[in-house]
Amino acid sequence: MTALLVIAKEPRPGRVKTRLTPPFTPREAASLAEASLADTLEAVAATPADRRVLVLDGEPGPWLPPGFDVVPQCAGGLDERLAHAFARCAGPALLIGMDTPQVTPQLLTVDFAGCDAWFGPAEDGGFWALGLARPDPALLRGVPMSTSSTGAVQRNRLVAAGLRVRDLPRLRDVDTEADAHLVAALAPKGRFAGRLARCAGAGSEAPGGECGPVAGSRPVTAPASRPAVSR
Repeated sequence: MTALLVIAKEPRPGRVKTRLTPPFTPREAASLAEASLADTLEAVAATPADRRVLVLDGEPGPWLPPGFDVVPQCAGGLDERLAHAFARCAGPALLIGMDTPQVTPQLLTVDFAGCDAWFGPAEDGGFWALGLARPDPALLRGVPMSTSSTGAVQRNRLVAAGLRVRDLPRLRDVDTEADAHLVAALAPKGRFAGRLARCAGAGSEAPGGECGPVAGSRPVTAPASRPAVSR
């Protein structure tokens, strides 16, 4: 594996996980997004790779472990932003989002020998992972995003291009409260599960509806072989 990419938004209230509001406040939803991102980055940090990249809309915070390059997302729709992320890669790359905190290094350790692409379908009809042995932005541009058929269209695009595609296990993205509880049950020792328990138990008496920042829990660690941030 040459590169592992995580595409993410800075977890700020009102900008992330808006479908969690209600029942959670915007600050609680952002706190849950932060925990999900931290769990995801930790899994990526523990996965063998030549390069780890955070493709970020916003600014990095204390949830970012060392060992990641940080590059900004381009303007445009999600298909353009994903395409632009792959355009930066000179060799094999696997890209994931920040919405599957249950992901593990075992799931992310893929081998392109004998295939051209890896595809990770999501329960909502989208996809949580896409790997390309030879990144080609044209494979993503024009794919309708955030629909129940996004995953099928994207996988068909790969097959139509003559690529040999292997499938990763189907995972659930965290979009709704129901998703959050189901995902937390799959990784009960993660930051996301702990944060969800705190948020769900905070109730209306918690000041501002806060359930705490990721930075105040346990530190995020990663290999120190690469600079933490490069702009």
